[in-house]
Amino acid sequence: MDSRKIFGQSWCRRLRPTHGLALNATRIFQGFAVNSADRLLEILRLLQVTRSCSIGELARRFDVSEETIRRDVRQLEQAGRVSKFHGGVRLPEALIEPPHQVRLQEEADAKRLIGEAAAGLVEDGMTVLFDCSTSAHWMARALSRPRSLSIVTNGFEVAGEILNRDNYRLFLAGGRVDVDYRACFGPDAIAYARRFTPDIMFVSTGALDARRGFMDFSSDEADFKRALFDRARRVVVLCTSNKFGKAGVMHFADFSEVHDLITDAAPPSDLKAALDAASVRTLVAGPA
Repeated sequence: MDSRKIFGQSWCRRLRPTHGLALNATRIFQGFAVNSADRLLEILRLLQVTRSCSIGELARRFDVSEETIRRDVRQLEQAGRVSKFHGGVRLPEALIEPPHQVRLQEEADAKRLIGEAAAGLVEDGMTVLFDCSTSAHWMARALSRPRSLSIVTNGFEVAGEILNRDNYRLFLAGGRVDVDYRACFGPDAIAYARRFTPDIMFVSTGALDARRGFMDFSSDEADFKRALFDRARRVVVLCTSNKFGKAGVMHFADFSEVHDLITDAAPPSDLKAALDAASVRTLVAGPA
């Protein structure tokens, strides 16, 4: 298998094993037919939760030989997605996101500028959907002029910024709580959020690559965003320039699925070409 295809669009679908039971990172059901592509994806999802795992444990979870797991790990290592250690595998430090409060202060000036620019796209009476990202948090802080908004989010910090605003209605998509992301994920959160038809949807991206598109580090976060794109009339991605060319774990959108990119610096030439080819409007935010 070509390791360059590990995070292509076809790899990042929601898995549907037999008997209607959902496969996820914390519980791998033995007895299902899991091909190599699905197994690679599930190894990464598991590592997002556990950070590391032994070769033996992976072999038992997937009911395959340790040599099969070692071959899988070699492919993931060649693609830069995992690091091997004696008897096991872990996520590289570069692919592990820090806690929310730490991320909130990272690139804070850039996120503030991006948030202010994004707030200018919101008009009175809109239904607006936010993800749980720190970029969305900064944008929520900047959102003061438009009136009579309906705000939908799965993020506690975004909700906290909106909670006491006059003339705003707040809808929190509840579900399984992720303490690190300070947000709700899973089927319940997705099902609730899909009841809305946002005029505009604001999401962040953990990484942006000219060939792979928009990526994240959490399968839960990627799944939540991906499930809502078809509901929104306009999709806007908030992206600090330090994400350009960065390696992500989970693909969640192609360029063709995004209408606008708001960032703090001009994208490099290869990324600009990919954005232009998909007619993604790029707005570079700067000081007023």
